[in-house]
Amino acid sequence: MYSPKHYITEDFRFMLDFMRRHNFATLVTAKNDFPFATHLPFIVEENNETLVLSSHLARANPQWKNFVDAETLVIFQEPHAYVSPFWYEETLSVPTWNYVAVHVYGKVRTFENEAKVFEVLEKIIFAFDKKYLERWKQLPSDFKSKLARGIVAFEIEVRDLQEKKKLNQSSSKTDRQNVIKNLAKSSNQLEVEIARLMRENELSL
Repeated sequence: MYSPKHYITEDFRFMLDFMRRHNFATLVTAKNDFPFATHLPFIVEENNETLVLSSHLARANPQWKNFVDAETLVIFQEPHAYVSPFWYEETLSVPTWNYVAVHVYGKVRTFENEAKVFEVLEKIIFAFDKKYLERWKQLPSDFKSKLARGIVAFEIEVRDLQEKKKLNQSSSKTDRQNVIKNLAKSSNQLEVEIARLMRENELSL
């Protein structure tokens, strides 16, 4: 993605935490120059210094047919916030938008083995609804097998990570503090979260 140098930190731990916190992401593929996107929950794991994303989609969704030997993009994004020019000292200012995004690139490996499909499903259940896991294990095997046949479970071994933190780094310290102050008192939780990230980012400026 396009990102000026002052918006890039290459902080792996931050990116890992960000992806886990905002793990409902957008899976993007392309075939014959036509892009296709699906919105999915992802499990983000470290495996012997390799980052792996896991998820599944409906077999009726044709996107899985684009996976073979194709580069895949997963976009993790949130939070974001409008920044008003009224918060800057300089009158000759314009509106902007603050946000954080992480782009992940890699190739997809799909699973047809039922046990592996269940493994992916159980990772997702454990992450999002741990209490349900015990009930899931007690469901009839034919019911679960039918479910497994209706989905495509997959993993993405991450080849490249790109992060962008657009948090007023190019503005003066006074302007950044004014933006933080105004966003922090918002009733919108996304804006409050951007204020928190801006405070944390101030330590590295």
